Amino acid sequence: MVEDRLRDEIIAAIPKLRAFAISLTGNADRADDLVQDTIVRAWGNIDRFEQGTNLNAWLFTILRNLFHSEYRKRKREVEDADGSYAARLRTHPDQHGRLDFEDFRAALATLPLDQREALLLVGRTGCPMKKPPRSATWRLARSKAA
Repeated sequence: MVEDRLRDEIIAAIPKLRAFAISLTGNADRADDLVQDTIVRAWGNIDRFEQGTNLNAWLFTILRNLFHSEYRKRKREVEDADGSYAARLRTHPDQHGRLDFEDFRAALATLPLDQREALLLVGRTGCPMKKPPRSATWRLARSKAA
């Protein structure tokens, strides 16, 4: 049977895979994990293996690719066994800005129309309150005359 033969060849390749994994990782435990992941991935994708090609080369390629993937992943990770680093990471909630804006809109709605327009004109043009735009000055002068 093809699967029995492939299984026997994979099992026979384990010592060579382990030696290669140890040379990559420098750690026997990590090497064993890497070999195990290699065997699991190879067996899961055994249908992609082309009969008549070099099984050892295929297995070594899987192992090397897994090693490089783990290496890239570990480069981005931060060692934080006690959680002290994660405890320092904080982001301020962004809902306060929205709540402030809603309070502003509610307060603006309570103003009379002419004062609301004057305030919006000052805010839109960016002029300081000391020097309001002409239309606001005209409205102020008009309201004083009345």
